[in-house]
Formats: sequence, structure tokens, C-alpha cells
Amino acid sequence: MDSWVRVLLFIACIVPALVECKVRHYKFNVVLKNTTRLCSSKPIVTVNGKFPGPTLYAREDDTVLVKVRNLVNHNVTIHWHGVRQIRTGWADGPAYITQCPILPGQSYLYNFTLTGQRGTLLWHAHVNWLRSTLHGAIVILPKHGVPYPFPKPVKELVVILGEWWKSDTEDVINEALKSGLAPNVSDAHTINGLPGIVFVANCSTQDVYKLPVESGKTYLLRIINAALNEETFFKIAGHLFTVVEVDASYVKPFKTDTLLIAPGQTTNALLTTDQNSGKYTIVASTFMDSPVVAVDNLTATATLHYTGTLATTPTVLITPPPRNATQVANNFTKSLKSLNSKKYPANVPLTVDHSLLFTVGLGINPCPSCTAGNGSRVVAAVNNVTFVMPTTALLQAHYFNTQGVFTTDFPGNPPQVYNYTATPRAASSQTTNGTKVYRLAFNSTVQVVLQDTGVIALESHPIHLHGFNFFVVGSGVGNYDPKTDGSNFNLVDPVERNTIGVPTGGWIALRFRADNPGVWFLHCHFEVHTTWGLKMAFLVDNGKGPNESLIAPPNDLPKC
Repeated sequence: MDSWVRVLLFIACIVPALVECKVRHYKFNVVLKNTTRLCSSKPIVTVNGKFPGPTLYAREDDTVLVKVRNLVNHNVTIHWHGVRQIRTGWADGPAYITQCPILPGQSYLYNFTLTGQRGTLLWHAHVNWLRSTLHGAIVILPKHGVPYPFPKPVKELVVILGEWWKSDTEDVINEALKSGLAPNVSDAHTINGLPGIVFVANCSTQDVYKLPVESGKTYLLRIINAALNEETFFKIAGHLFTVVEVDASYVKPFKTDTLLIAPGQTTNALLTTDQNSGKYTIVASTFMDSPVVAVDNLTATATLHYTGTLATTPTVLITPPPRNATQVANNFTKSLKSLNSKKYPANVPLTVDHSLLFTVGLGINPCPSCTAGNGSRVVAAVNNVTFVMPTTALLQAHYFNTQGVFTTDFPGNPPQVYNYTATPRAASSQTTNGTKVYRLAFNSTVQVVLQDTGVIALESHPIHLHGFNFFVVGSGVGNYDPKTDGSNFNLVDPVERNTIGVPTGGWIALRFRADNPGVWFLHCHFEVHTTWGLKMAFLVDNGKGPNESLIAPPNDLPKC
């Protein structure tokens, strides 16, 4: 540990009566761990040998120091998904966007402060497909003495949803890129790393996660979707949830029997154990309302287990929603409203400096070596630009004024206007390649309308914006019409998030204030779409003075 960190810890922790301990130190050793699921074993990349990885606990406004040591034969970065990283873009984590990867045998100290944030977030690898197993929870508690704006639970439980491949996920995506076709879907979904009761070819397993509870109590479930490529419904037989927070932002509480959580999203929900003592099935199943997109149809199961229940007691079962249950998904998303209280206001930008329309979808580009794809490969794009990853991190190129790494001409509107949601395609399926960013002045206000396209196939896209929260001011089916749709925006209490699903064959409108200098990634959180190029970045210039400027890079920042 650095000497100055030791001094801070000594000052803050030796005299707890005078100073609250505000520096949290973690050691993340990235190591291989041989792991068995679905009757087969493979080495997986983990933090400290744990899958899912360790939970990072802190309080609002704490400073967090995480020393990441790369002890595997892969390049590694860690992204602290949803952490604002005010002026500390060097700690954000996406490879070749804010940093070069941590090479095998090397280490990097991530240093960031949880300014004004409290709730549930997640950390995960942000290079290639390593996040399939390299992920964990971030729990940010309120400041000491500050209560939750909802009834205090008797206990808090972390639930992480994921996907499992029997094969090495790096092999899965590399084979797909070589062929030009889509990668194989996962072999199972998981709840806290376990698939549950599974009957597949030549394998019958009961790797079931058990959630122990007492009767007549209220629990807070911190639920995270760490899956690579699939949105997930989450249900518990015989029980209702009271949703109180999403993406570490409080919402107006509402009751529901079904949660919808996209990759990268989190949901905090109160669960009251008001049923008869027993065992109740928990299910996590896929939501995908595009019929042409292949998904993993295997439902993960776990058990809500009341204490004192006999082992012979039959488990109460539940049927998950159909994979194309659009109405169930819409009912959930439309119920989400910011708490918008005096203490936790919804500071929605009421005026807009940059009004942007981004089409998001797939395309097909030539690939002479892709024999399986008949000389073509599937790609993805924002405004018809398939993002090309640089070999120097964008933030480093920006800070040091390195020329030739990126251009600032990312289009604010689609280069071609057409019937975006028409099928079959109403536009050319070929995209352009480029490493382009969209430049914003510090503190400018931004509206982004994300529009799904049917050039190849209509489907949903969970879009994540680094460095900011945004307000979801509107959504709709079909093509966005600025003349009519804008007048129906919710500018009073829209939900505040960092990741949002663009609906299949529809659009969603976001607003945020560019009050964080740096280079900030925007991308689909379906990992396959990110790999294919559905990504771009915002470059936010410094404001006035050091408090509105990006800090200098740390001495141990990895080099390319």
C-alpha cells in the first residue's frame, strides 16, 4: 500500500470518534479457478478465486482504492459500472477508452470517490468477454445516520444474475468473429453463480442457490444482471416485490410480481416473507421479443427457503413469463419514476444544448475471409458508424493531445433518413468504420434519442453511458417524431439510470448534463453487440479551473 494511503487510513481509522473512516482499500487478484457447472469443468477468470466475485462495500462519498493484480494470461481491466468517476476517468476501466489494459503480471490502483452516490452497482471486466465470470457487486450504503427513504429491512441480500458457457467465452467470441456469424448462446443462466435444477443432454444437476429467510420479516434484495447478452425476468413464487431503487437511484416505491433487469442494470426491491413457511422457487428467465434472435431458453432456478422448513417439504413452483412477454416488460418499465423528493430531487435538464438522434442496430459488411458468412460479417453501429477500437486509449490521446487516434466528427443524426423500423430493410445494410467521438462543452445539456432499426432485425438494446446518470424522459414504438413525441416527455419525475433498454422496434429519449470532463463510453451492454461495434464516446471538455477539469493521470496508468 502506498505510504500516503497508510497515513490517510491511520488518521481516519485510529480516531473513529472524531473522523469517519472514508478510505476503503481492496485487493483484487485476478486468477484462474477451476469450476464445475453442468457436469463439466473449465478454468475461469475470477477475482480472488470467487465466482461471482467479492462484493465491494462502501458509503456515500467514500474514497475507494482497489489494487488490481493481473495473474492470468489475458489483458484485464475493471469497470466500476455506474460510478460517476467525477474528474477521475482514469479509473473508469473500459479498455482502450480510458486506459490501456493491465498486462499479465502487471497491476493498477483504481482510485475513485463515490461522490453523492448510494445504492447498488456492479463491477466487471471491460475487455473482450471476460466479464462473463469476472464480475461482482458494489454496495454503497448511505452516510452514517442517514436512513433509507423506505422501511428499514432486517437484512440485505445480494443476488447476481449471469450466464454460463461450457466453452471458454474467449473461444466463443473469437470463433464467431472468424466466421462472421453470431456466437453461440450460453448453456445456462445462473443465480449467484449456480444454474439451479437443470436437465440437459447427458447432464442432470441440482446446483441450487438457497436464499435463507425468516417468516414475517422484510428483506432488501440487491439484484444485479451481470449476464453478457440477455435481459432477464426475475420472479419468486407466491411473493411480491416493492421496487425502491434502480441503478443506485431511488424511485417511487411500487409493487410487482415480476422484475425486468437488463445486463448492467441493478434493482433494489423489498421482499416481505408473508407466506406460509416453506420453500419457494426463484426463477430468472430471458426476455427477448424479437423472434429472429437466438437466446438461451434455459431458466435459472433458486430457492427462497424459510427457516424451520423440513427438507421433505415440496417446493412451491412458478412459471416464468414467456420470452416475448412485451406487456410484462412494459408494465415494469413504465412504473419506474424518480423519487423526486426534497432530499433526492430529479434535476432534469429543462433546456437542451445538443439534441441528438442515434440509430442503433446491426449491419453486414464485407469479409472475404469469413467463409461461414459467405464473405460477409455481422456488424453493429450507432448512426451507421461501426466503432473501431484504437490501440491507444482515447482518454490518454485526449489528455496528451496525441494526433491520429480519433476524430471529433461523430454524426449527431443518422447520415441517411429512412423508415428506421421497417422490415425488411429500408436502407443499405453496410456501415462505415471509424473511431469517432462527439464533443461536448463542459456543463452543456444533452438530449439523446436512441432509435432501434430493422436494417437486419428489430431487437432491444440495453445502452450504458459511462460517467453520467441520465433521465429517461420518453419512449415509444416505431419511429421517433420530434414534432409530436417531444411534447409528451416527462420532465418532472423521469427515472434516473445509467443503463436503459431501447425497446424492440422503438425509441427512448435521455437527458443529461455534461458536468464530468473526460472521454465517456456509450455502448450496448449486450456484449456481442459491443464486440460488433455498437459503441461510441462523448468527449467532454474541461470547464473553468481545477474543480471542473480532468485530473492528471496516475503514475501507474497502464501503457499500451
